[in-house]
Amino acid sequence: MFRHLPLVLRNTTRNRRRSILTVLSIATSLCLLGVLMSLYHQFYLRDPADGQSPRLIVRNRISITNIMPISYREKIKTMPGVKEITVFQYFGGTYKDGREMKNLFSRFSIEAEKMFRIYPEFDVPEEQKKAFLQDRTGCIIGAPLADRLNLKIGDRIPIAGDIFPVNLDLTVRAIYHSPRDSENLFFHDEYMRESLKPGFKDVASMFVIRAESLEAIPQVTREVDEAFRNSQYETQTDTERAFEMSFLGYLGNVKLFLLSIGAALTFTVMLVSANTMAMAVRERVKEVGILKSLGFTRGTIMGILLTESVVIALAGGALGLLFSNAIFLVLKQAPSIFVNLKDVHLTPSMAVLCLAISALIGVVSCVIPALGASRLSIVEAMRFTD
Repeated sequence: MFRHLPLVLRNTTRNRRRSILTVLSIATSLCLLGVLMSLYHQFYLRDPADGQSPRLIVRNRISITNIMPISYREKIKTMPGVKEITVFQYFGGTYKDGREMKNLFSRFSIEAEKMFRIYPEFDVPEEQKKAFLQDRTGCIIGAPLADRLNLKIGDRIPIAGDIFPVNLDLTVRAIYHSPRDSENLFFHDEYMRESLKPGFKDVASMFVIRAESLEAIPQVTREVDEAFRNSQYETQTDTERAFEMSFLGYLGNVKLFLLSIGAALTFTVMLVSANTMAMAVRERVKEVGILKSLGFTRGTIMGILLTESVVIALAGGALGLLFSNAIFLVLKQAPSIFVNLKDVHLTPSMAVLCLAISALIGVVSCVIPALGASRLSIVEAMRFTD
């Protein structure tokens, strides 16, 4: 078949407008398919040990919006395998105009003196760390967030409360760098609680535990939840990744959604490609008769037609993967709120799978028209009129 490759390439460009439109339609579908498959891989197929930390999130078993007594902290701290624990309270609130995407970021109150023991990977200059610890109205923000909001050390960050009836007037005292979760704002938990009513002061929605090791995580998880089972405020303890994934559950069955959309895209582009290839083969039936009169066998003719379809489909697939990478670059610039999309990328295995799907689309869309044309006799082919 390789000796007929020049003929195949020439035939794929004989109707350039149709070929370009077909390539673009396949590229668009494969671009979306590549993005969906990469999201699916990131959420559900990634190695559980990849990027795992010895941290655990403790929340109310019913929902993240439900509270727990802050006294749980002292009981959990004495459990075997627990190295450190801190209150981890999502504040919410509004910074400037909440309708602008750049102003959307996560704000958490945390016990400042424990923060750098809980998150030792946070890279912060020592003088900034001391300034943050000494200023109860100080806050620490991630470097990407500081760049996005054009903030620097000493700038003020006013946040109007919504979940909590408190307005915060924070001062940037430190900027941290971290491999992940680098777009958050942390401030002193005591600064928020001193302005709360008594009913709010003694509760928390989350705690963060740092286990002594990764091996201790299953034991700590089990003991924390067993300690408060059948109490008024039962707990659910998750790893950071499981906690992050729990937010997808609020959107519904994301796994089924991704698989369904991916299947629909594949089926749709297959129909488009099949219609295009049927038109292309129908226009060339007389040429098939000429090829047969020159000695081309039925198998050779069918192979030529299938190869043309596969080449067009692979061209569309390769272009679609380039479009997918462009979308991932855009996602890396978007704000990261709870679910981190900055690590989503097209893995080599996903790229190969997308190209394989493209080749399959090319074969399936052309096999019936090619088989029908190759079965025609020379006389039938020469007499064919469309």
